[in-house]
Amino acid sequence: MKTKFHYILLVLFFFAWDVNAQLSTPQPSPSTKITQEFGLNELTIEYARPSMKGRTIFGDLVPYDKVWRTGANAATKLTFKDDVLINGQELAKGTYALFSIPSKDEWTIIISNNVDSWGTGRYNEEDDVLRFKVKPQTIANTTQTFTILPENISITSMELSVSWENTKVTFAVETEVDSKVDRQIAQLLSPARDAGIYYQAANYYFEKGKDLDKAEEWINKSVEMNPRFWTVHLQAKILAKNGKSKEAKKAANKSIELAKEAGNDDYVRLNQNLIKTL
Repeated sequence: MKTKFHYILLVLFFFAWDVNAQLSTPQPSPSTKITQEFGLNELTIEYARPSMKGRTIFGDLVPYDKVWRTGANAATKLTFKDDVLINGQELAKGTYALFSIPSKDEWTIIISNNVDSWGTGRYNEEDDVLRFKVKPQTIANTTQTFTILPENISITSMELSVSWENTKVTFAVETEVDSKVDRQIAQLLSPARDAGIYYQAANYYFEKGKDLDKAEEWINKSVEMNPRFWTVHLQAKILAKNGKSKEAKKAANKSIELAKEAGNDDYVRLNQNLIKTL
């Protein structure tokens, strides 16, 4: 009786062990997640990365003229924190799937609402939000592992590139900045009065080449309230840009004085270089 009871326990033990045991192995197409800020916006890319492994990719593993999930495993996802323009077309903030139709001379890029798909089996054109054409480039260096990257990032835009084998396609992503910053400036400068905010507002307008008279007004207020070597240096640059060389030189020398007191040799050099241009 005991022997039979022990046998049953042994069977139950191995059954439980078999159910719960899991083997962890490397994924052939490992997943990755990239978050990229641009302007006041943010893009998060989630996708799997297959490798060539000696295979011919486009026209073979990835057939021409058919919908491709543009990656491996689950749908490649693009999440935008705020509204954008993609290739000149409006796209509301949110999460979307990236599909494509590769061809030899032209790709169709598809932004879809179908974020839960696995492969293209559940792809439905009715879920498309945007479609547009791009020209593929032939690149000299072979991209062994499928890659999606943000490139050429600026204050208001960036490019999103898709590369594999010797093929690369890119498309533009743009975001609105000026109107958002202007609203912040209006809110923060009225009724509050803060030297740092005046400096930031002046610096933004200077860097963007917007209304330099207004930038000069704001930096003058910042310097009047709390002169620091970096704020006075910006004042010198704005005065120089507005053609006021004499006032710019005076401000640059004042910034040098403040920078020396603070032990900041970098700003001493920046001001000296600015004076040479006046």
